[in-house]
Amino acid sequence: MSLMSEKPFRILGLQQIAIGGSSKQALLALWGGLFGLEVTGTFRSEKENVDEEILKLGTGLTAIEVDLMEPIDPEKSPKVNVPPLNHIGLWVDKLDECVKWLEGKGVRFTPGGIRKGAAGYNVCFIHPKGNEQSPIGGEGVLIELVEAPAEVVAAFTKS
Repeated sequence: MSLMSEKPFRILGLQQIAIGGSSKQALLALWGGLFGLEVTGTFRSEKENVDEEILKLGTGLTAIEVDLMEPIDPEKSPKVNVPPLNHIGLWVDKLDECVKWLEGKGVRFTPGGIRKGAAGYNVCFIHPKGNEQSPIGGEGVLIELVEAPAEVVAAFTKS
């Protein structure tokens, strides 16, 4: 039995990478200054203990968001700079169906459920580690599932 045939959703591609550090300025010097990525926005959330710059790698629908994050308070959790490669984001065509299906397969999600992310898309996170109730996690990697806008879904469908 193929898992592909029973999934009610598709993973469409890499949407973002999020890199944390103790200094957002040092990250910007590398990614924005030396690499030349364009800064497209900012995001700050006391609740999520994050102050971030949002950069863009590439162009068009295949552009990848690069989030450079520092903790607002280094003593509080979540510690967005530990580990430095904080998370990856994946485009998903049907986020609600995806989450329900994955939960049914034993995938553990972080608290907070589906919500608006920094870039304005609906998101949720797969926990880096499974537990007794939900044994499947990201094997040490925090994975953000990002609901793809219609134009990304259409571009994927054409290819």
